[in-house]
Amino acid sequence: MSTMTVDYTVRLRFGETSRAAATHTNLSAVRLDGHVLWIAGDETATIERLLADQPEKATEFGDETTFRLADFVDLPGEDVNEEADVEGLARGGQFLWAVGSHSLRRKQIKNQHEGKQALKRLARVEGQENRQILVRLPIADIDGVPTPVREIEIDGQRHRAAALRRRDNLRSLLRDDEHLGPFLPIPGKDNGLDIEGIAVRGDRVYLGLRGPVLRGWAFVLELRPYVSEDDPDRLRLRDFPDGLPYRKHVLDLEGLGVRDLCPDGDDLLILAGPTMDLDGPVRIYRWHQAAHSEIPTIVRDNLITRELDLSYGEGDDHAEGLSMLGADRVLVVYDSPATHRLTNDGAVIADVVLLPPKP
Repeated sequence: MSTMTVDYTVRLRFGETSRAAATHTNLSAVRLDGHVLWIAGDETATIERLLADQPEKATEFGDETTFRLADFVDLPGEDVNEEADVEGLARGGQFLWAVGSHSLRRKQIKNQHEGKQALKRLARVEGQENRQILVRLPIADIDGVPTPVREIEIDGQRHRAAALRRRDNLRSLLRDDEHLGPFLPIPGKDNGLDIEGIAVRGDRVYLGLRGPVLRGWAFVLELRPYVSEDDPDRLRLRDFPDGLPYRKHVLDLEGLGVRDLCPDGDDLLILAGPTMDLDGPVRIYRWHQAAHSEIPTIVRDNLITRELDLSYGEGDDHAEGLSMLGADRVLVVYDSPATHRLTNDGAVIADVVLLPPKP
């Protein structure tokens, strides 16, 4: 295990609309795609695309374009602008994937609240339907830039933007699960269900759970989504041999939950942090040969290594997203960035961190 070494930093420059929505200070998901950086905040129902200033070694990603999820798929909420709390982005084949947290949230006690009013707020739990999304967007090359589209042709077949339907959403599928079902009514920050990462490898989609963490074990769900020709904008889930449409893996993250996932060849890199409302610790783990797992796996001992300990602040600088950058580095973005990460010209600073050599 090593302490993080920041190789260099890059600036992420957002437009006025995203800065007004505080997307730049609420970053929750990131995925590098050549000279394009896909990024999302947890306060909107959009995906942002930033372009590198130079393809070889970018010092800045900017020229932002915003893509509204509601322009591509039907969102479950009545208000298409209600936040989707996008917590994970992944690129697989010709598609960009996005997943919402699926979590409930508890009202906070703020400085002006006292006595019964404060306690009443703390008792309020609410959900938002748009958080319950799993979306697959086709990506086309338009003028040399990867761009989401509603429909694309791949090997003579048409593929549309697709999403899980409301009746197929993961909260419904997990209702009777012996491990996760009891945690559905609990808010994410209270160790309830909270999806905070997605990775795609071939036909496998992995979802990392920040919570619940059970007796120190964290969960990663494996899905096998597909679409049928008669309903091309609906994602469906193939059943595994036990008849369930998901497979559970449990990971020894030393009591931490999953904050993001990122494939590195056949391995999965896991950004891990506290499930509860704490600053740290924050670490990167490697699940070796994750893509070859054919059964529900207890990921411990030689299957997983602790790669890096990341720095974190007190009340700020919470690492929320990571993406491979080259063969031996990861790009790390932060929610609630510290003051030193916010530049005078409106950009936010992300870190490029060296990974330890593979054994």
